Amino acid sequence: MDEYIIGTVRKIIYRSESGYFVGLFKVKESTNNFEYLKDKTISFTGYFADIEEDENYKLFGNIVNHPKYGEQFNTTFYEHVMPQEKDSIIEFLSSGTFKGIGEKTAEKIVEVLGSDALTIILENPSNLMLVKGITKKQIDTLHNTLKEYSNSYNTIIKLNEIGFTTKDSMTIYNKYKANTINVIEENLYKLIEDIKEITFRKVDPIAIREKYDVFDNRRIKSAIIYTMEELCNTLGHCYLHIESIYNYTNQLIKNKIEESLFIESLNSLILDLKVIKLEEKYYLRGMWDAEETIVNRLLYLHKKKDVKLTSENIDSYIKELEKNKHIKYNDEQKNAIKRSILKNFLIITGGPGTGKTTIISSIIDLYRKIFDLTYEDLLNEVVLLAPTGRASKRLTEKSLFPASTIHSFLKWNKETDKFAVNEYNKSDAKLVIIDEASMIDVMLFNSLIKGLRQDTKIIMVGDYDQLPSVGAGQLLKDLIESNVLNVISLKELYRQGEDSSIITLAHDINKGIVNEKIFNEMDDLTFIEGNNIVDSLEEIARAYKDVPYNDFQVLVPMYKGICGIDILNKKLQEIFNPKSKNKKELLVGDVTYRENDKVLQLVNMPDEKIFNGDIGTISRIDNKEIVIDFDVNEVKFTPANFNKFKHGYAISIHKSQGSEFDTVVIPIVDSYNKMLYRKLYYTAVTRSKKKLFMLGDIKALKKAASNNNQDIRMTSIKDKLIKKSSI
Repeated sequence: MDEYIIGTVRKIIYRSESGYFVGLFKVKESTNNFEYLKDKTISFTGYFADIEEDENYKLFGNIVNHPKYGEQFNTTFYEHVMPQEKDSIIEFLSSGTFKGIGEKTAEKIVEVLGSDALTIILENPSNLMLVKGITKKQIDTLHNTLKEYSNSYNTIIKLNEIGFTTKDSMTIYNKYKANTINVIEENLYKLIEDIKEITFRKVDPIAIREKYDVFDNRRIKSAIIYTMEELCNTLGHCYLHIESIYNYTNQLIKNKIEESLFIESLNSLILDLKVIKLEEKYYLRGMWDAEETIVNRLLYLHKKKDVKLTSENIDSYIKELEKNKHIKYNDEQKNAIKRSILKNFLIITGGPGTGKTTIISSIIDLYRKIFDLTYEDLLNEVVLLAPTGRASKRLTEKSLFPASTIHSFLKWNKETDKFAVNEYNKSDAKLVIIDEASMIDVMLFNSLIKGLRQDTKIIMVGDYDQLPSVGAGQLLKDLIESNVLNVISLKELYRQGEDSSIITLAHDINKGIVNEKIFNEMDDLTFIEGNNIVDSLEEIARAYKDVPYNDFQVLVPMYKGICGIDILNKKLQEIFNPKSKNKKELLVGDVTYRENDKVLQLVNMPDEKIFNGDIGTISRIDNKEIVIDFDVNEVKFTPANFNKFKHGYAISIHKSQGSEFDTVVIPIVDSYNKMLYRKLYYTAVTRSKKKLFMLGDIKALKKAASNNNQDIRMTSIKDKLIKKSSI
């Protein structure tokens, strides 16, 4: 904490609820390394308990280069600098910070108390009574405000001393202000409940050092909540059984809790409505509320009267649509389009080649025609959504209608992890169509439901047989299997099997079978058997090394091992983007990134308009910065953000959801072991549009196709729909 700058906050540009600030700072003094900043105004960032414009601060930290905003001073710690000279003290006291203190009163205070006025007021405010004309109210204001400045600094020091980082200390102080010390002395575990960024794993070691008993009831209750959150997030459950909660809580706190104490703590959480118990199922309150919101809204839409249009009118519109689009819908597709207009909630499900995207485009066109809307009206009334950035881009290209991610539509704030479109600020959309619905988890769909008006029509489109969401739940599966809601299942292939061996293979895998005769019969599907998978992959890669980076993709279920993503990426980099004196490169850990490398985005960065699963190329490397081009959207990454992307020559099957590629290569070997299951390889195969290579052991593929023993997710939306629909 040795390097610092001293100066004045000229302007506050941004401040978040958690205390993150961005602003402009005029530098007056500094340590030697920052001497070049003297008398300059620079951008600064950091977490602050409170800062005000036109006040003086000492900022500790370092210079960083932001991908978008350039050079900034990244503050890791700070001190409020009290004015020292008499004129500065007068200016400070009359700045407006101290209500009721004007310039004349400030001058009188300094005249009487001198250049140590601020210290004297802090130590003994009664000295202010020596100032002629000053009131009791003014004395209290001066003392209390100065004390608050002093307290914030001392409180942050205290939080640092017991083990919190400066960033966390600032976040904690911004939550509780002057009450911070009281809160942490009463119950450290309350921080976890009140502040999202403060987790059990941060607080628990500090609490133990602060002499909390390992079986303190506050610790046990906090551990139970954390355990339930982790199990639901990791395993995809919406509720848990008491045995697993008990066992994992014991593992978390590294002590065996007496069953009576555990039950007592769990019951206390139930009484506080933080955990909901239904029969032998235990839900976190947020998850219970999400399921209830979803079930109640969808049942309301399901029972709502159909739109008042005759089938004959719709049929004539559909015929006109076929003529204009030069297309012939099959009966299933016509039914799906028709019911999309009539019903207030509808699910359209089907495998590859059944025309789901064609139907989405047709629904939008028909909706515009029937309700006689201008294109501008259509944009205001109809919203097209997908769970991922790549899925939304693909949907826009195929439907010729603008689509966005659910997070973008709800205006997600990364800083606060909240949506600006919510139950208090609802969207005016009248029709919402959601593609790739199998990828949507319960909590995200709950947020979407809350952001829509009660009567907003919802159409969900997805493949029932694909992988479930990464987050908790199996929403699409539960909604369909309830047999309560309106569902159209598309079974007839729009692209017939004789034109696509890939589609035939996908449907065969979905049935649990693999017909070896299908391979190598047509140009679009090749299986290369043998143990030399890497050699085969390299040979194929060389044949495709000149195609656009988005047209060729290797999909692998695992990161580690000889046939894992990490090793294959290194091999493929040598082929697609070999070392060259004309290309700059940068070593990050044990990975070399090179200009022109294909990379995969790993997290959502909505401010930069890039999302988890997006693929781009490194356009340039400068001064330990990597600039990545995501479809003409260039984003600069600094070393602090290098963990947000990785090579994208080979990616996981999970990351490929929502995407399609002209040519796909899928290695499959017995060593993939537990990753050999039906839904995973069905999903992988359906990512390929024109050409699919499978490499390895056909017995492993048969094993995967026959293995439908996916992890069972404990959810109750299906049961709740069935129960409530009969009421």
